[in-house]
Amino acid sequence: MNDLRTRLYWIMGLRMAFVTLMLGLSLAFQVAKGVWIETFYVLIIATYALTIPSAILLRVLTSSTALTILFWIQVGIDFLLETMLVARTGGIESPFAVLYVMTVAVASLVPRRRVGLLTACFCIILFGLLTNIQLHGLIGGWGWLPPSRLTVPETFQTFGVYALAILVVGILGGTLAEQLQQADQSLREKEQGLTRLQAFHENIVHSISSGVFTADATGCITSFNPAAQEAIGYTIAHVSGRQWREVFNWHPHQQSDEQLNSTLSATTRFEVECKRADGNRLILGMTLSPLHEQGKQTGLVGVFKDLTEIRELEEEMRRKEWLASLGEMSAGMAHEIRNPLGALAGAMQMLRKDAVEDETNRRLMDIAIREATRLDNIITEFLQYARPPALNLAEHDLNKVLAETLDLVQHEARTRSKIKIVTSLATGTLLALVDQDQLRQVFWNMATNACEAMPDGGQLTISTSCRHVDAGGRKGDVIEVAFQDTGEGIPAQNLDKIFLPFFTTKKEGSGLGLAAVHRIVDLHGGWIKVESREHQGSRFVVCMPCSGGAGVRLWHEGRTPWKRS
Repeated sequence: MNDLRTRLYWIMGLRMAFVTLMLGLSLAFQVAKGVWIETFYVLIIATYALTIPSAILLRVLTSSTALTILFWIQVGIDFLLETMLVARTGGIESPFAVLYVMTVAVASLVPRRRVGLLTACFCIILFGLLTNIQLHGLIGGWGWLPPSRLTVPETFQTFGVYALAILVVGILGGTLAEQLQQADQSLREKEQGLTRLQAFHENIVHSISSGVFTADATGCITSFNPAAQEAIGYTIAHVSGRQWREVFNWHPHQQSDEQLNSTLSATTRFEVECKRADGNRLILGMTLSPLHEQGKQTGLVGVFKDLTEIRELEEEMRRKEWLASLGEMSAGMAHEIRNPLGALAGAMQMLRKDAVEDETNRRLMDIAIREATRLDNIITEFLQYARPPALNLAEHDLNKVLAETLDLVQHEARTRSKIKIVTSLATGTLLALVDQDQLRQVFWNMATNACEAMPDGGQLTISTSCRHVDAGGRKGDVIEVAFQDTGEGIPAQNLDKIFLPFFTTKKEGSGLGLAAVHRIVDLHGGWIKVESREHQGSRFVVCMPCSGGAGVRLWHEGRTPWKRS
């Protein structure tokens, strides 16, 4: 129906253009010669008078039947106007007789072969009637169809040429229109099939659970499916046009751009660690494959899966297995060592009384007693870590618990030189289900560790906040207590070890402080995030689930002991 409407617009437009041009030129010649033919004016006025209402009517018609009727009315109008013009300008000798051929060609636009043939036959009959009327001089006295200067044979010859031309145009026009319609139909079907196939492929890419992205030859991201947006936390608007290596933080060491391009010329699989939009750690298993077009690589396609939870669970299992075997062995050893150590310390106390006169012996005894006491404290700490007491859980405001610990922290800072403590606590109450005594121990250890990391002074910033998380199997509101120092920082190779028992870089440290902190936070269903760079300070964030409908149980289902950012 839209095609027929378009053809009607073309017919009307061509009619107006032709009448304006041809008849306008004829009128110009008549004016130049001083001859006036009223018929030309009548035809011009009639053409505009019939075309303009038809164009208005065409806008309101909606059914295909009405449009078809209007189409044939327009063809009939053209035949009527042409017949009047031919009859007024010499009949068989009229130069405007060729307009019949043009009208038949236009009528053949209807995509049926019969239409072109029938229109041609009707036109030949109409033109034949005009020719016969002119030959017999039936209306010559009225100024219409004046007698022809051609002989009868010449008249029939001219008519035969016009008739043949009209017939050929009608047949060829109808045939071409029909073939054009078939080709157009075939093209439309193929286009619809291609559209369906494209939509099907897009639905597949949008529906699969793995993240999928594509990049052009320069490495800039061109597409990002919903699973990829959900996994990494960025929308297509944030990553479009950016380098995929930058988005996924993939920077292989000691490889030039040429080596990287050579590496990516075949399917490549690797794991990459990056950050989500919210700053959380993200481990992805990625497969990169080149995109080829006509044998030339034009980009790449990447498919990745979020392995963060799996890797963190593996780390947790390895750590728990190691701690279980270590605790089982060490707890027995600690008990066996502690008993003779107490007896040894008592014996040295007695011996020290007898070594008053010998200064060297007394000094050695003091060292032995001090180290025995320190060893006993380490064993006590380890036993507390291996077998922690049961939690005395109650709902507390973490701002208040932290404020009660800050007094001790301020006192500790005053005993050290050039350490400034800055606090930024969230407004309102931050309620969580915690053992406040053990949580005070966590805050105290975090603050003292930060102070010890700044032997030459610096600033310790302690802040609290609340935010919503939805990543790595965790979903809910979280209270964050952050301790940020400007100290020496932690080497990258030590970040995965700082919460392990007996790991320490301090000369006199036992390596159980942060391990105990982690154990307490872990028992509460929380975790600790660590951000640190050498010589640029560290930031420890204790994350605790808010109390409420989710409760601590929700966090035990998907929690991880600690989390590097």
